[in-house]
Amino acid sequence: MFANYDDVLTIEDMMEILSIGHNKAYELLQSGQVKAFKIGKAYRIPKICIRDYVLIKVQKDIRLYKKELDN
Repeated sequence: MFANYDDVLTIEDMMEILSIGHNKAYELLQSGQVKAFKIGKAYRIPKICIRDYVLIKVQKDIRLYKKELDN
C-alpha cells in the first residue's frame, strides 16, 4: 500500500492512499487526526503519520466490534 510512495507525501498522495476527497483530506489534517507540517502553504505529510492514522482507526473499529458482540 505504501511502498510506491516517498517518505514525505503531498495531500494528493494522501488522498490517493486513503481513497478520500479533497475536503476529507483537509479535515483530517486540520483536526490533527493525521499529523503533518506545512512548507509555505503546502502540507507535507510523513508517510508514517498516515500509517499511524490507519492503525489507530483499525483499533477503534475492532474495539467497537468487540463491544457490540458483548451486548
